[in-house]
Amino acid sequence: MNNRLLWVLLLIVSAGSVFAQEGRIKFQEYDLDNGLHVILHQDNSTPIVVVSVLYHVGSKNEPEGRTGFAHFFEHLMFEGSDNIKRGEFDKYITNAGGVNNANTTFDRTYYYDLLPSNQLELGLWLESERMLHAKIDSTGIATQKEVVKEEKRMRIDNRPYMSFQEKMFGAAFKGTNYEWTPIGSFADIDAATEDDFKDFYHTFYVPNNATLSIAGDIDIEQAKKWIDKYFAGIPKGTKEIPRPKITAPDLGDEVRETVFDNVQLPAVMYGYRIPKQGTDDYYALQLLTTLLSGGQSARFYKELVDKEQIALQVFAFPFSLEDGGLFITIGLANLGKSPEDLESSMEREIEKVKTEPISDEEYQKLQNQIENDFVSSNSTDQGIAESLADYHVYFGDANLVNTELERYKKVTKEDIMRVAQKYLTKDNRVVLYYLPKSAQQKPDDSAVDSKNK
Repeated sequence: MNNRLLWVLLLIVSAGSVFAQEGRIKFQEYDLDNGLHVILHQDNSTPIVVVSVLYHVGSKNEPEGRTGFAHFFEHLMFEGSDNIKRGEFDKYITNAGGVNNANTTFDRTYYYDLLPSNQLELGLWLESERMLHAKIDSTGIATQKEVVKEEKRMRIDNRPYMSFQEKMFGAAFKGTNYEWTPIGSFADIDAATEDDFKDFYHTFYVPNNATLSIAGDIDIEQAKKWIDKYFAGIPKGTKEIPRPKITAPDLGDEVRETVFDNVQLPAVMYGYRIPKQGTDDYYALQLLTTLLSGGQSARFYKELVDKEQIALQVFAFPFSLEDGGLFITIGLANLGKSPEDLESSMEREIEKVKTEPISDEEYQKLQNQIENDFVSSNSTDQGIAESLADYHVYFGDANLVNTELERYKKVTKEDIMRVAQKYLTKDNRVVLYYLPKSAQQKPDDSAVDSKNK
């Protein structure tokens, strides 16, 4: 049996094993002298370990004129280091029978390595190399510029409707560091110098701006010895770490835009500004999302897709961030249906939440769904490692991995109605209409000619 097949089988076996022991996740956490925060969760049910590092830097931390840096570094950090040849980082992981990846948001950048547990030391060495002396030079920068540009073309430019995030955040958070999305600007990346990239690295990729979260088949004491060996000697960062606070001005009125895109069916999209994650209203909005679009029995799907057949699909999701966010609702019109009619139906369902009490039966269903989703998100070591790091960085309390569910349970039916009334208002939203390019009016040539006579 080859390493990759064995790895897949181990992942299947491990899914759900973490909560087998009464559902409580045990962990230890501590700080190194250089500021690195360490979180360790031991789960010896399967021979798998997750080594992850969360750097508290996202697109929000980028200075104006340097947008896209955080996402660019997500790619650049795989180029190698003083002790890892260019392009060899991934090979170390795959040769050991593991997989790895990374992702960037508005608020943080997260790297993880999933490995057989006997390769824990390898994972720690690789991540320490990334933190201590990553390879940042003109060759790697030029290579990753092309990689990032191709990613944007594939994921955004050449995919229908996918410019919505850039347009929504650009309008909803204009004048703040949430105005631009993590993909950033190619012009900013192209204009940056090698020194600009090195300065970003030495500012943010430092131990005092990082959380090392490890979960899986480990021996705690041995793990601590290896962590000390590979990370304790990394110098603490000396530069001030920018922490911009996002205070977006009132929109004043509804912001609307029509986008002519390479689409076949019209779409209606709302983006309502919401408070930062972790607030009481944040949890109520999470339940509101489930009420509206938590599956095919939820209100949007049942009314607009099944009953009226005015929409091919309708869903909502809260895009929650460290300093705010958007409650996004997207409706895709059915064939032959107008976006105006679709919007009218979406508005009706939103108004119902504001004015009509939720039944006890529907409320209990919401709580059951939330609990199931919460448990599922922490049912693997990979999910636990990320949750522990997120909870520590965003809330200063890693133990929310065990207790956050209680915050959802405290949300009442009245809370759900209240947040709908408070945030789902027209003067607090951006509205996008996506229409086929064929619907775009062309200039009247005859009118132009007569005007010029």
